[in-house]
Amino acid sequence: MSHPSNPVLEQYQLIAHITRNMLQLAQNNQWPEVMTQCESYIQAVHGLKQMDTLSLQDRQARRELLTRILADDAAIRNLATPEMGRLAHLMGNMKRQQNVLETYYTSHKVPV
Repeated sequence: MSHPSNPVLEQYQLIAHITRNMLQLAQNNQWPEVMTQCESYIQAVHGLKQMDTLSLQDRQARRELLTRILADDAAIRNLATPEMGRLAHLMGNMKRQQNVLETYYTSHKVPV
């Protein structure tokens, strides 16, 4: 794809680059780095709010970029879902262990 000359399209291209990078990091299980890239993504998306509208030709280029961005976002979510499930399972185990310990210590209090 050629480099867009419109600042709005350049911003979309930046967002597409960030989401592609996030996807590659997610594919390599580099979740802390994915979260770091989220801040850049949010800033880039926020930057779109201050920009002008697009011509018909530029809207077609934007559509292609949005398609790439959304596809990468969906792939990241698919990769994150098992990780989120694993974390939820670990959190559940930790909560159960905490409940067991609280129950044990409550029922075995030593009189002072």
